[in-house]
Amino acid sequence: MNRGKHSRRDFLKTGGAVLASGMAVPYFVSGVTARGAEAKSDKLLVASIGVGGRGTDIGLQAADLGNVIACADVNLEHAGKFSKKVGKKGGNCQVYQDYRKVLDRKDVQAVTIGTPDHWHIKVALDAMSAGKDVYCEKPLTLTIDESRIICDAVKRSDRVFQVGTQQRSEFGRAFLEAVAIVRSGRLGKKIEATAMIGHAPKPERFAKATPPKDLDWDFWLGQAPTVAYCPNRADFNFRWWFDYSGGQVTDWGAHHTDISLWALGGETTGPSEIEGKGEFPLGRELTRDYLLGKKSIADLPNGYNVAQAFDCKITLPNGNTIQLSSSGNEDILFVGEKGRIAVNRGGIRGKFVKALKASPADKKWLDEEVVKLYRGMRLKGHMANFFDCVKTRAMPISDVFTHCVAINTCHSVNIAMLLGRKLRWSQEQYAFLNDDEANQMTRRKQRAPYAVEG
Repeated sequence: MNRGKHSRRDFLKTGGAVLASGMAVPYFVSGVTARGAEAKSDKLLVASIGVGGRGTDIGLQAADLGNVIACADVNLEHAGKFSKKVGKKGGNCQVYQDYRKVLDRKDVQAVTIGTPDHWHIKVALDAMSAGKDVYCEKPLTLTIDESRIICDAVKRSDRVFQVGTQQRSEFGRAFLEAVAIVRSGRLGKKIEATAMIGHAPKPERFAKATPPKDLDWDFWLGQAPTVAYCPNRADFNFRWWFDYSGGQVTDWGAHHTDISLWALGGETTGPSEIEGKGEFPLGRELTRDYLLGKKSIADLPNGYNVAQAFDCKITLPNGNTIQLSSSGNEDILFVGEKGRIAVNRGGIRGKFVKALKASPADKKWLDEEVVKLYRGMRLKGHMANFFDCVKTRAMPISDVFTHCVAINTCHSVNIAMLLGRKLRWSQEQYAFLNDDEANQMTRRKQRAPYAVEG
């Protein structure tokens, strides 16, 4: 398989035009229900895979727009609760523990994926192979190599694929306005962005426990190493273990790095240099050696191991920079020689913004720029954008290619902190330059039969 040189030309070729011309007939159906009976319906038939926590949220969003006819979760208790919630909306959602049985159903046309991060790519690849369109939560990948695999697979596919970076579609269009203003040059030619995403939890150690009776723990572990169950590895807290995620750097970082790169013109190039420092609960060297394969999971204390606090600098090829920090109040601050703005999920603010919106001509300009940025699609929410694109076969607003640039930037931050040195990245080569250890950390050893292949 091609090692994945994702150029701007490749990115554009995979965009809306080729999707519109080369894809199959839209996957909305009329007159068929999940049971095959005749009915007057034109709703998309959806299955939700991974329905604990955030997976429930996106699954219920899909249920508001289509028919969620099946769900799967390795914890049957999660699946049962989700099915009942769909039932309260008038749906009939069949429960499975093994997601592959959902993908075998010919009536399922699209899936939402809300599993822990280390399962995203395996499930997404299987879903596309089964002919399903995909909405998958962020961060999409566990490693940089998984990003290469999924980008290559989507290029070969005719499937619509939306990534769950909702800041591109929601929160009163505040982030879209910020991106439009920064990209316009109104703040200046060179921009410094500071993305503040908060700390990970304090270090803790945990005792082993017996898995809940409804949880298939080995299946939950998937590609990750075999280890005894403890509640703090599962559910929400999987984020704080490198075997399953990348901590706050990839969790919240996926959102704010995505918006920062988009605004600063790095959404297809990625970074050129990455450097920074972080505080690791198990120590930087032990964590690094584990991820390099020099230590086994048995050598690690049973506790959170991702960076708790961090401060990193990301330099783009165009000279713009992003400071990714665990400090602050979840703002993104954009500073140029002509002005500054701040944005978070509460809105966009600053004297520059206030003055701009006070001018009818400038306000009209901003409205038009937001429409262009959203490619003329209706702005009704992130899941709605996915449903619209399934119908039109256009590329969704949060595509796999720009997302992988953003999440690879976050993975690179973790790698730079763990190695304790500045790294140089080449998007053209899809590799770190002159650094074998850094490139070794772009992939992980995976357990069969759950390994991601590509």
